[in-house]
Amino acid sequence: MSDLRAIVIDDKEIEVDPAMTLIQACEQAGVEIPRFCYHERLSIAGNCRMCLVEVVGGPPKPAASCAMQVRDLRPGPEGQPPVVKTNSPMVKKAREGVMEFLLINHPLDCPICDQGGECDLQDQAMAYGVDFSRYREPKRAVADMDLGPLVGTAMTRCISCTRCVRFITEVAGMPELGQTGRGEDAEITSYLGQTLDSEMQGNIVDLCPVGALTSKPYAFTARPWELTKTETIDVMDALGSNIRVDTKGREVMRILPRNHDGVNEEWLSDKSRYVWDGLRRQRLDTPYVRENGKLRPASWGEALRAAAGAMTGKKIAGLIGDLVPVEAGFALKQLVEGQGGSVECRTDGAKLPAGNRSAYVGTATIEDIDDAQAILLVGSNPRAEAPVLNARLRKAWTKGAVVGLIGDAVDLTYDYIHLGTGRKDLSAQLGKEHPSVEGKKSLVIVGQGALREADGEAVLSQVMQFCEETDSQLLVLHTAASRVGAMDAGCVTEGGMAAAVDGAEVVYNLGADEVEIADGAFVIYQGSHGDRGAHRADVILPAAAYTEEQGLFVNTEGRPQLALRASFAPGEAKENWAILRALSAEMGATLPYDTLAELRQALVGEAPHLEMIDQVAENPWQKLPTATPGDADFVNAVSDHYLTNPICRASQLMAELSANAKARRAQPIAAE
Repeated sequence: MSDLRAIVIDDKEIEVDPAMTLIQACEQAGVEIPRFCYHERLSIAGNCRMCLVEVVGGPPKPAASCAMQVRDLRPGPEGQPPVVKTNSPMVKKAREGVMEFLLINHPLDCPICDQGGECDLQDQAMAYGVDFSRYREPKRAVADMDLGPLVGTAMTRCISCTRCVRFITEVAGMPELGQTGRGEDAEITSYLGQTLDSEMQGNIVDLCPVGALTSKPYAFTARPWELTKTETIDVMDALGSNIRVDTKGREVMRILPRNHDGVNEEWLSDKSRYVWDGLRRQRLDTPYVRENGKLRPASWGEALRAAAGAMTGKKIAGLIGDLVPVEAGFALKQLVEGQGGSVECRTDGAKLPAGNRSAYVGTATIEDIDDAQAILLVGSNPRAEAPVLNARLRKAWTKGAVVGLIGDAVDLTYDYIHLGTGRKDLSAQLGKEHPSVEGKKSLVIVGQGALREADGEAVLSQVMQFCEETDSQLLVLHTAASRVGAMDAGCVTEGGMAAAVDGAEVVYNLGADEVEIADGAFVIYQGSHGDRGAHRADVILPAAAYTEEQGLFVNTEGRPQLALRASFAPGEAKENWAILRALSAEMGATLPYDTLAELRQALVGEAPHLEMIDQVAENPWQKLPTATPGDADFVNAVSDHYLTNPICRASQLMAELSANAKARRAQPIAAE
């Protein structure tokens, strides 16, 4: 630890890394420095000047603490540690001056501003502002931009911190915003006045320290102090982003990201952030039973009797959808297997080998991407499948990582080497010398697009062989939030989906809306939305959505996380596990637990690692026997990023985003 340097901050001596900036050193010393433009995950701009501090013995003026490193400070005349003051009269006067300048042109519209109550400018004006203005000149006004359906703008409020510009350029990798003009004419604008294309644009709303960028769908609906805040887990993709759901009464008003360095850092994809309007529409709130070809509302007793009667003595297949918590999947497995049936969670046909966690999860964590020097993507488009993970891949690329792709040549927001489009190109990589990987930390990410066809297991075996040859770690990128947890709980049938439903007289469909069920079978659908599964059903049992019940979800790297209830299910809808428990009693085959805690205990007995909440278990390497796949091209698993599950498909906003993305992909004709 000899490379640390001593520094005195407000009479407190600490030792810090000399590469740290003064603002970071002050935070380490427990001193909070006000800032508008500085953000620890973005490059340093040094343009708001709010973070000024006094460097004793330095120039007779305050220094910007975000742009000065500890190594730039000179020691005292006798070698004493450099001294920094953050609360001297010079600093106080400088910060008040900066605040006065910031407020010259800032409009006085706090009462109608959506940022009110959680605004950095408001908070810091309380500490450093004055109660009068010396300026009588008219305030500057700026025309608002149209950035699309997600981000609302009030650019007169902008203080030119450039956080939005730096985020969209550096993290999202789509340089669509910039600053034009100088002095009073400086303004943030979009390139050629276009709307934003990024799947992560909602993060600029969180980053904006004033009310210049706000959430359009949330505008004028609630104030932060009216909301009940619940920390939970996102299920729109398999990343398991940590989120906070804000509710007002029974309604979800907005979804925000929580910081988790190991999963989503502090970013969130737009689909996860804005899908909440889909929680209100197309909801199943009462049981239904089909009579004479038509569905009619029924009581719970009637619906459960109809389901139990249909299941008794019949061959049953259970299907587990993409948004199902582990507990519900486990309860369905126990119920159906107790009746001699079979359960399957790989409803998209993915050839994931049961019981081999190193093959269906991998050996890498999401955090391993940060210091990987060579990354190979196989049959995956992470920008569509997990935009926040894609931003992490971009971060590794900016640090010098070499990225290769076997699959569709798509725009990933960073440069990569396109090694081919299909299975034959993967086979060609085996047994070759790989000088770009030699001696480097390398990582292979295989997507569901590579594993969904009949030869998926052969593809996976070749990927694992490549990992052994290059000493790489493996990460399987899933598209369904429930998949890893259901695999852990053993919700699989030998022979996959086809074997599970083959000859089944009754199909118990637990939220699987992406599957076609052949005519002939009696279908019981349990889910939250009136989507494809409900249309095919003979009995509908309305269930809670992911914000309305407690549940475990295991993310794509194998990290169990606990989702908590933020609101209550509408109408007569019940929690998923409770419906299965009630149905088992109706069938005379009562499941052996009366509470969620008892169910979780039974689950942990079968899969002990699920008790390790927020920890990634190590998976011992079990290589699959090497097999040769066909030579077809890989087809990416996600064709429309915004419409992947029933909650998205019920959302008007997601439909608009999907239509906009489709219009952008359409080639403009010559006359345009």
